[in-house]
Amino acid sequence: MSALTPYIIVKDAARAIAFYTAAFGAEEDFRMTDPGDGRIGHAELKLGDSVLMLADEYPDFGALSPDTVGGTPVTLHLQVDDVDALVAMAELAGATILRRPADQSFGERNAQVQDPFGHRWMVAQVIEEVTPAEMQRRWEAETSA
Repeated sequence: MSALTPYIIVKDAARAIAFYTAAFGAEEDFRMTDPGDGRIGHAELKLGDSVLMLADEYPDFGALSPDTVGGTPVTLHLQVDDVDALVAMAELAGATILRRPADQSFGERNAQVQDPFGHRWMVAQVIEEVTPAEMQRRWEAETSA
Protein backbone atom coordinates (compact mmCIF):
# COMPACT_ATOMS: atom_id res chain seq x y z
CA MET A 1 0.00 0.00 0.00
CA SER A 2 1.33 3.43 -0.81
CA ALA A 3 -1.39 6.11 -0.52
CA LEU A 4 -4.95 6.93 0.44
CA THR A 5 -6.58 9.55 -1.76
CA PRO A 6 -10.03 11.00 -1.12
CA TYR A 7 -12.42 10.84 -4.07
CA ILE A 8 -15.46 13.05 -3.64
CA ILE A 9 -18.63 13.46 -5.67
CA VAL A 10 -20.19 16.89 -6.14
CA LYS A 11 -22.97 18.59 -8.01
CA ASP A 12 -21.29 20.92 -10.52
CA ALA A 13 -17.69 19.72 -10.45
CA ALA A 14 -16.46 22.65 -12.56
CA ARG A 15 -17.75 25.07 -9.90
CA ALA A 16 -16.26 22.85 -7.16
CA ILE A 17 -12.84 22.97 -8.82
CA ALA A 18 -13.06 26.77 -8.95
CA PHE A 19 -14.08 26.82 -5.26
CA TYR A 20 -11.25 24.52 -4.08
CA THR A 21 -8.78 26.63 -6.05
CA ALA A 22 -10.02 29.86 -4.48
CA ALA A 23 -10.70 28.53 -0.98
CA PHE A 24 -7.79 26.14 -0.42
CA GLY A 25 -5.23 27.13 -3.03
CA ALA A 26 -5.70 23.83 -4.88
CA GLU A 27 -4.10 23.41 -8.29
CA GLU A 28 -5.95 21.52 -10.99
CA ASP A 29 -3.80 18.74 -12.42
CA PHE A 30 -6.30 17.56 -15.04
CA ARG A 31 -9.95 16.82 -15.77
CA MET A 32 -11.81 14.45 -18.05
CA THR A 33 -15.07 15.79 -19.47
CA ASP A 34 -17.89 13.46 -20.49
CA PRO A 35 -18.26 13.86 -24.26
CA GLY A 36 -21.97 13.07 -24.01
CA ASP A 37 -23.18 15.72 -21.58
CA GLY A 38 -20.19 17.77 -20.44
CA ARG A 39 -20.09 16.49 -16.85
CA ILE A 40 -16.69 16.07 -15.30
CA GLY A 41 -16.16 12.34 -15.06
CA HIS A 42 -12.87 12.66 -13.23
CA ALA A 43 -10.59 15.47 -12.06
CA GLU A 44 -7.51 15.65 -9.88
CA LEU A 45 -6.44 18.59 -7.76
CA LYS A 46 -3.21 19.04 -5.85
CA LEU A 47 -3.40 20.42 -2.32
CA GLY A 48 0.18 20.62 -1.10
CA ASP A 49 1.60 17.11 -1.36
CA SER A 50 -1.86 15.52 -1.52
CA VAL A 51 -4.29 14.74 -4.31
CA LEU A 52 -8.05 15.23 -4.20
CA MET A 53 -10.03 13.40 -6.85
CA LEU A 54 -13.55 14.50 -7.70
CA ALA A 55 -16.32 14.02 -10.21
CA ASP A 56 -19.83 15.14 -10.97
CA GLU A 57 -22.71 12.93 -9.89
CA TYR A 58 -23.31 9.77 -11.91
CA PRO A 59 -26.37 8.22 -10.21
CA ASP A 60 -26.32 5.23 -12.57
CA PHE A 61 -22.91 4.32 -11.07
CA GLY A 62 -23.92 5.11 -7.49
CA ALA A 63 -21.79 8.29 -7.51
CA LEU A 64 -23.93 10.65 -5.43
CA SER A 65 -23.08 13.92 -3.70
CA PRO A 66 -23.79 14.78 -0.05
CA ASP A 67 -26.64 17.03 -1.24
CA THR A 68 -28.36 14.07 -2.90
CA VAL A 69 -27.92 11.64 0.01
CA GLY A 70 -28.72 14.13 2.79
CA GLY A 71 -25.24 14.98 4.07
CA THR A 72 -22.00 13.16 4.77
CA PRO A 73 -20.53 11.49 7.86
CA VAL A 74 -17.00 12.07 6.51
CA THR A 75 -14.74 14.99 7.39
CA LEU A 76 -11.66 15.70 5.28
CA HIS A 77 -8.63 16.78 7.35
CA LEU A 78 -6.48 19.43 5.69
CA GLN A 79 -3.14 20.26 7.34
CA VAL A 80 -2.06 23.86 6.67
CA ASP A 81 0.52 26.39 7.81
CA ASP A 82 -2.00 29.08 8.84
CA VAL A 83 -5.52 28.00 9.84
CA ASP A 84 -6.82 31.53 10.34
CA ALA A 85 -5.73 32.68 6.88
CA LEU A 86 -7.10 29.60 5.13
CA VAL A 87 -10.46 29.79 6.95
CA ALA A 88 -10.77 33.46 5.99
CA MET A 89 -9.98 32.58 2.36
CA ALA A 90 -12.49 29.70 2.39
CA GLU A 91 -15.21 31.91 3.87
CA LEU A 92 -14.65 34.54 1.17
CA ALA A 93 -14.92 31.79 -1.46
CA GLY A 94 -18.29 30.66 -0.07
CA ALA A 95 -17.57 28.10 2.66
CA THR A 96 -19.80 27.94 5.72
CA ILE A 97 -17.84 28.18 8.96
CA LEU A 98 -19.01 25.40 11.28
CA ARG A 99 -16.36 26.02 13.94
CA ARG A 100 -14.07 29.05 14.06
CA PRO A 101 -10.31 28.53 14.58
CA ALA A 102 -9.34 27.62 18.14
CA ASP A 103 -6.34 26.08 19.89
CA GLN A 104 -6.90 22.49 20.97
CA SER A 105 -5.33 20.56 23.85
CA PHE A 106 -4.00 17.91 21.46
CA GLY A 107 -1.59 20.37 19.86
CA GLU A 108 -3.56 21.72 16.91
CA ARG A 109 -5.23 24.99 16.08
CA ASN A 110 -8.19 23.92 13.99
CA ALA A 111 -11.50 24.93 12.51
CA GLN A 112 -14.27 23.20 10.61
CA VAL A 113 -15.84 24.45 7.40
CA GLN A 114 -18.42 23.08 5.01
CA ASP A 115 -17.91 23.69 1.33
CA PRO A 116 -20.82 24.69 -0.92
CA PHE A 117 -21.05 21.07 -2.12
CA GLY A 118 -21.81 19.51 1.28
CA HIS A 119 -18.33 18.27 2.21
CA ARG A 120 -16.93 19.04 5.68
CA TRP A 121 -13.29 20.00 6.13
CA MET A 122 -11.27 20.06 9.35
CA VAL A 123 -8.55 22.63 8.69
CA ALA A 124 -5.65 22.23 11.11
CA GLN A 125 -2.21 23.54 11.93
CA VAL A 126 0.19 21.97 14.40
CA ILE A 127 1.00 24.40 17.21
CA GLU A 128 2.56 21.96 19.69
CA GLU A 129 4.00 18.47 19.45
CA VAL A 130 1.97 16.36 21.91
CA THR A 131 2.49 12.64 22.52
CA PRO A 132 -0.53 10.32 22.39
CA ALA A 133 -0.15 9.68 26.14
CA GLU A 134 -0.23 13.42 26.87
CA MET A 135 -3.26 13.85 24.57
CA GLN A 136 -5.10 11.19 26.56
CA ARG A 137 -4.07 12.76 29.89
CA ARG A 138 -5.28 16.19 28.79
CA TRP A 139 -8.56 14.78 27.48
CA GLU A 140 -9.21 12.98 30.76
CA ALA A 141 -8.40 16.16 32.70
CA GLU A 142 -10.79 18.21 30.52
CA THR A 143 -13.67 15.75 30.87
CA SER A 144 -13.27 15.32 34.62
CA ALA A 145 -13.24 19.07 35.31
